[in-house]
Amino acid sequence: MSDIDIRTRIGLRIKQIRAERGLTQDALAYGIGLSRSYLAEVETGKRNVSAVNIERISNGLGISLSDFFAGELFDSITQDDVISHP
Repeated sequence: MSDIDIRTRIGLRIKQIRAERGLTQDALAYGIGLSRSYLAEVETGKRNVSAVNIERISNGLGISLSDFFAGELFDSITQDDVISHP
């Protein structure tokens, strides 16, 4: 998994949890006060999402930050994965 960009991993995790909850991008975005286009770009790894917005999104999904980052998508993150993207 370490060959997948951190932005892509975050986006995949949001999409995964959103699908499990049966939420559309529109419904989630509206519920947390973000635009659907922004959320779509985050889900596809095109946006560098802030920590504040990760918290908003995880709250909107009804999941803690620790649960958000739990799982195989984040098991093998290295320091290089995090700092290699300005």
